[in-house]
Amino acid sequence: MSNVILCKTDEVKDEAPVAVTPDGFPALAVYVFEGEYYVTDNLCTHGMAMLTDGYQDGDEVECPFHGGAFSIKTGEATSFPCQIPVKTYPVTIEDGNVCIPAASN
Repeated sequence: MSNVILCKTDEVKDEAPVAVTPDGFPALAVYVFEGEYYVTDNLCTHGMAMLTDGYQDGDEVECPFHGGAFSIKTGEATSFPCQIPVKTYPVTIEDGNVCIPAASN
């Protein structure tokens, strides 16, 4: 299975997620927390807001519209009014790039 390169690892900073839009995928958010990289859909499941416009606090990202939050590790909604999880993607690091499987979408 081939992988899709999302961005360079050094483009992603602690508590500063990066928005990416690879071909064939919805808008995605790339995060780093404690040296591990995570990828979720970027669109909040509660409102039409980009999570990368919100605030990452540790392993959670807060939506900029209503203050709901999600786990960047599992996609689970962790704070009301968000209730539906965001999709997460398996991440690999190849040659300094954050990648996800091409068949993840």
